[in-house]
Amino acid sequence: MSDKKMSSSRRQHLKSLMLQIAQGFIEAEAIQAEEDKNIYMDENVPSFSVPESMQELQDLCKKLHQQIDAVDEQRYDTQSKVAKSDKEIEDLKIKLQDLKGKFRKPVLKKVRMSADAMLQALLGSKHKVSMDLRSNLKQVKKEVKEEVKDAADWRKNIEDKAGMDGRKKMFESDTV
Repeated sequence: MSDKKMSSSRRQHLKSLMLQIAQGFIEAEAIQAEEDKNIYMDENVPSFSVPESMQELQDLCKKLHQQIDAVDEQRYDTQSKVAKSDKEIEDLKIKLQDLKGKFRKPVLKKVRMSADAMLQALLGSKHKVSMDLRSNLKQVKKEVKEEVKDAADWRKNIEDKAGMDGRKKMFESDTV
């Protein structure tokens, strides 16, 4: 490309020319569509004539009902074909995924959440569940072992061993 830039007036002039050409194409398409519509209507829709007698009117109604039934059958057949094709497309997509291989599991973010908040998120806000883990535990009572303690003997031993006399007694009792 050259180093010179296009002037804004030149750019606006080219833009307006392109818009004029596009407008001409749009008008030509509209005229063509109208002509195609008129040709189709002339081929498929017969001219309408109002019947004069009651019998002709009933025949016309029967004929129109038959045409309506035929169109409904075609519509139903087309819908069923489309539904079947959609189902086949979904099955093929699933098979294609299976053939490609394993699915990648996305990396999940760690979320700190209490057990109560987790249950509320899973069950919804309707169910308020309090999760007290200790309430479901089995109650175990500790058995207190009762040892026979002679409080008097214990105190007596302490009093006997107190002071120098007690130590002397302790040595004397060991040697004896």
